[in-house]
Amino acid sequence: MKIMVDAMGGDNAPEAVVKGSLLARDEFGVSIVLSGKEDVLKKYIENETKDYRNIEILNAEDVITNDDKPVLAIRRKKESSLVKALHAVKNNEADAIVSAGNSGALLSGATLIIGRIGKLERPALAPFIPTDKGFALLVDAGANADCKPEYLADFALMGSIYSRHILNIENPKVGLLNIGGEEGKGNQLTIDTYGLLKNSNLNFIGNIESRYVLRGDADVIVADGFAGNILLKSIEGTASYIMENLKKELMSSFRTKMGALLVKPALRNFKKRLDYGEVGGGMLLGVNAPVIKAHGSSNSIAIKNAIKQTKNILDSNVVNLIREALQA
Repeated sequence: MKIMVDAMGGDNAPEAVVKGSLLARDEFGVSIVLSGKEDVLKKYIENETKDYRNIEILNAEDVITNDDKPVLAIRRKKESSLVKALHAVKNNEADAIVSAGNSGALLSGATLIIGRIGKLERPALAPFIPTDKGFALLVDAGANADCKPEYLADFALMGSIYSRHILNIENPKVGLLNIGGEEGKGNQLTIDTYGLLKNSNLNFIGNIESRYVLRGDADVIVADGFAGNILLKSIEGTASYIMENLKKELMSSFRTKMGALLVKPALRNFKKRLDYGEVGGGMLLGVNAPVIKAHGSSNSIAIKNAIKQTKNILDSNVVNLIREALQA
């Protein structure tokens, strides 16, 4: 098993990416290929270890930044760490890719270079969302702003397979993100999609409002990328707001500081449940190899967990299972 890592992608690259990759190598026994500027990467590797076992470097002198336009960057920056990493996966020189870099470039590049599965119209980005019952999978979280009902039906199928084999949920409950729970609610896209999912073999439970997502009513939340991304960013923003303001209140007086000492373990556990770094990243469902998008501000622990997630995906053979289901 060999995992390609875009070492130049992300706000904290390459230092955090190199550290996280070394942690993953040592903890999970995977082979890592770091794509990026070789002299820079060697410096960061040797700051941590002299052991190059199961660590390779794919030299790439260019970098795609967050300011680059995704498709143009993929076509013009052929010597970038991301493009070279994607080609390595396409050419079977590595089994999967992890990147915390430019989201649009990764999604576009994966589709253009690695390629879609069969006749699938659109791949979808699928991150995990913490709930009262564990985790739910959101499909799509931003890869496709404009969708057709058939796209969402494919998202539901792929998400169900992913949840079954990665989250170990035997018969995942599929909910359609909507403005109301009743059948017939929503715009034309959700109304038409409802009919497709209702007549499918999936465990479709109907519409789900955003306020019930964190309660864990559905294991797979199906949405177009526009609505899905708003949901994801709203959850991230709300979690950050709660933790920051709770800390301010607890530190506001001697009395609240004493109370904070008592609840500190519970707060630490709560924060950990909301931390994206504990999960890893979102998989791009529907392409011919595992593609994992880690959060742009990932630290070394988040990168390590993204690689762990990628290992689980490879072990579970999810891509081939999705391919077989789509063909059927």
